[in-house]
Amino acid sequence: MTRSKLYIDGQWVEAKSGKKRDIINPYDASVITTVAEGGREDAIAAIKAARNAFDNGGWPQTPATERARLLFKLADLIERDQEELARLESLDTGKTLEESRWDMADIAGIFRYFAGLADKDAGEVIASPNPSSSSTLVREPVGVCGQISPWNYPLLQASWKMAPALAAGCTIVMKPSEITPLTTLKVTELAEEVGFPRGVVNTVLGIGSEVGAELAENTDVDLVSFTGGISTGKTIMRAAAENVKKVALELGGKNPNIIFDDADFDLAVDYALNGVFFHAGQICSAGARIMVQDGIHDKFVEALKCRMEKIVIGNGFDDKTQMGPLISAQHLKKVQRYMDIAQDDGAKLILGGTTPTDPTLKDGFFFMPTLFVDCTNDMKIVQEEVFGPVITVERFSTEEEVVKRANSTIYGLSAGFWTKDPDRIKRVSSALRFGTIWANDFNVYFVQAPWGGYKQSGLGRELGKAGLEEYTEVKHIYQNHATEAFNWFGV
Repeated sequence: MTRSKLYIDGQWVEAKSGKKRDIINPYDASVITTVAEGGREDAIAAIKAARNAFDNGGWPQTPATERARLLFKLADLIERDQEELARLESLDTGKTLEESRWDMADIAGIFRYFAGLADKDAGEVIASPNPSSSSTLVREPVGVCGQISPWNYPLLQASWKMAPALAAGCTIVMKPSEITPLTTLKVTELAEEVGFPRGVVNTVLGIGSEVGAELAENTDVDLVSFTGGISTGKTIMRAAAENVKKVALELGGKNPNIIFDDADFDLAVDYALNGVFFHAGQICSAGARIMVQDGIHDKFVEALKCRMEKIVIGNGFDDKTQMGPLISAQHLKKVQRYMDIAQDDGAKLILGGTTPTDPTLKDGFFFMPTLFVDCTNDMKIVQEEVFGPVITVERFSTEEEVVKRANSTIYGLSAGFWTKDPDRIKRVSSALRFGTIWANDFNVYFVQAPWGGYKQSGLGRELGKAGLEEYTEVKHIYQNHATEAFNWFGV
């Protein structure tokens, strides 16, 4: 680590309170490093810097081609340092190094994509109904943006916010999760190396109830983007309502993966595992709710169990490891609580449900791949987001039944299903009420396509052209080229 401070108005500074936080390695609970722990005062200073850079620093007026040049350069630096970034991400989150490498490759592409979009929208001409007039729609940067990122994909999620905001001409205050700040600090360092103007990029570390709350409540913040838990998202919405600032929220999901009788069986089993066990199930789009049609239910469960028993857990830096630990002791306790809840509700545990017995893993926050069967729609473990390496299996008979049950959730982030019937693909894709639908695949995303959810999975979209538009306001400019007197009043 080269930086462990806050970055405000072009300077690396200690927290005003002098507080520090140890950053813990989930693999063995060791201390990786110690960083500054910011609070409201630091957030206010960063907001003030971002406000000044937006209002007086000329960043919104910077030609889009120049903003794009800086973003392209940042993408190049991320690519240059991707191995260091990947290692930092795996130290901080516990995920396998290979998964972190995939993330870094995606992140460089995200910055290049939004750099490429920066100068592509020159506005829209609308045919005016009035003679000798013109009517134009333009998009302008929304302003100062607070960006609150989660701990499961720290830099990937930060890049989803950072890249479009800067491409649009906004200034930003980034708040990574207090337990996984290392790669956000590193990318801030790279942004400094690129040469973004003072105050355009700011990074404040600290807890949500201090830094995050200030970003949501402060009237000098024009937009707050948050990815994380549903209860925190609702708190941010209430706070943002005080000055009616724009909000963009991605609040997780409970994502069904539906296996029809006519599915390619082996592929469906393989992707059911992929849909859950990357990053130990700590994925907002994890397909942890598996729904299997009667004809193949028992065979599918047996195949899942057989594969799950062979999953290798351990140190993310070991090439043999397939699944790392959970993020923290606190989160491990949350997942463990769901084991009792599920069984009290009548779910049958047939694999896992415990921490590993391997003594070499005793200090880390590990949890065994877990499989519940005989699950029903009303169970908490079916309806609530566990965010761990836990699969629930439900049995269904008909297409109509499974669609109705899959939709019976407060969430609406993503869903997948497996069938060889082209007519069914069309019907089910249309009927499922989720922001992303995968047919014969699962957990696919790419920067060109928007990402976000229905219902309580959030508001707005990230990625794609829609992800850039979140950081803009639409302005209508009308000009009369031959104004004539109206002569209505007092003539």
